[in-house]
Amino acid sequence: MKVRRNGAAENIGAPPEASGSPRSLREVGVALAGLSAVFLFEMLDNSILNVALPTIGRELSTSTTALQWVTGVYAVVFGGLMLALAAVADRVGRRRVMLVGLVLLGVASLATAFVTTAEQLIAVRAAMGVAAAMTTPGSLALAFRLFAEDGLRVRATTLISTVGLVGLGIGPTAGGFVLSFAPWQVLLLVNVPIAALAFIGIRRGIPADKPDELHRDPIDGAGALLGTATIVLALVAPTLFVHAGAAAPLPWLATTAAIVMAVLFVVRERSARYPLLDLELVTRPLVSSGLAFKAAAGLATAGLGYLVTLQLQFDWGWTPAEAAMGMLPQVVVLIAGGALIGPLVMRVGLDKAARLSAGAVVCGLAVYGLLGSFGYVWVALALVLVAAGMRVVGVVAGTNVMRGLPADRTTIGAALVDTAGEVTTGIGIAVSGTILAALSTGDLATSSWSTHQTTEFREAVTWAGLALTVLAAALVGWGILRARRVADSTLRSPAADADVD
Repeated sequence: MKVRRNGAAENIGAPPEASGSPRSLREVGVALAGLSAVFLFEMLDNSILNVALPTIGRELSTSTTALQWVTGVYAVVFGGLMLALAAVADRVGRRRVMLVGLVLLGVASLATAFVTTAEQLIAVRAAMGVAAAMTTPGSLALAFRLFAEDGLRVRATTLISTVGLVGLGIGPTAGGFVLSFAPWQVLLLVNVPIAALAFIGIRRGIPADKPDELHRDPIDGAGALLGTATIVLALVAPTLFVHAGAAAPLPWLATTAAIVMAVLFVVRERSARYPLLDLELVTRPLVSSGLAFKAAAGLATAGLGYLVTLQLQFDWGWTPAEAAMGMLPQVVVLIAGGALIGPLVMRVGLDKAARLSAGAVVCGLAVYGLLGSFGYVWVALALVLVAAGMRVVGVVAGTNVMRGLPADRTTIGAALVDTAGEVTTGIGIAVSGTILAALSTGDLATSSWSTHQTTEFREAVTWAGLALTVLAAALVGWGILRARRVADSTLRSPAADADVD
């Protein structure tokens, strides 16, 4: 496949020793079916479960806090364990860890049939979070490993992500339909056949890891604990800001603890003989730029979705069904936008595609912040721009991170990509929710607003949109600066396709 890099067309192809690698997606269709099933589980799981939360609350007599943890515990465990389990996978085998995780997913999903209390369901969801942490980073790492050609890697990743996004789009509708005639447990039992399909596809379609693609360094236990604590606190703190408010001490304590844990983690990784995460790898231009672009996309998608949902229903008085229809431009672009990724990469190259798509994310946020209060057409345009940018970033930035890492560190690289998205998703919602809480008075959920409340809310939405724009622009700007180092090194040495620092 030919792509453009630094203004000139060149081949992105396999080296001579990799000539035996697959030349088309069809050659590895079984493997891609398994990897697509893994990503389908990640995207479908929470989206389909959210529809059932009112039913679960009634049938299990669940408090609001417990119901929140039914979904929250999954995200916290998933995000918190990704780095540690990815480090294990890079040592004992990505395929092996993924297969074990799929077995755990199937067993945990089956256990849903026997749940009778909220506490039991939370435990099941925690186990499913562990399974997701074992499988999700490996899907990107294994897809990358299947091919020696970057063009095929992009096409494979696009296919896998499209399957997952279809699940994200149809999940709520399908879940609502199923609940009309079946118990809510069915929505989690659907993970059993998905896990079985993924297991068969990966077991039959992907060979075991080669010894030279793994490393045997001892696992940094202290680093794993500090890294997990950092991410868990970083995921919990935004939720506390939204629900307790910026005036409460608990969110600030959680944020401070997250910062302290992060500092201790960096100190540990710099001094450890065998660090969990080699920080020098993270500073490589391709890696750091890819992570910055992915973080900006996660921040924008979550923050914009949160603000638009509240605006459509609370300010403009749309019903939930109408608000769901109002989000359709985003869903359509996320699903259909995959067809644009390959042609874009062929025309401008991976690096420029990442910069352009990340820029589209910032433009979408700016449109919403500046013009979103003037009518739905501007909201729809913002949703389309952010979704289009996020759709490309999700594939291209991840591929760039993989390109910038050694073969024996790809799983932890994939975990870094997912972690960047998970953490900034929480931050996007927290920033939006905190600004709304600080600038709006009264209860947002009240049936009638005074003119003063309406004015306050609209001003708060504007400031929240602009705050997200500034944060995303800072991340994208940093990513562009880092990506330029790749271009500069390539111009100095045509053979330098890897990063230099």
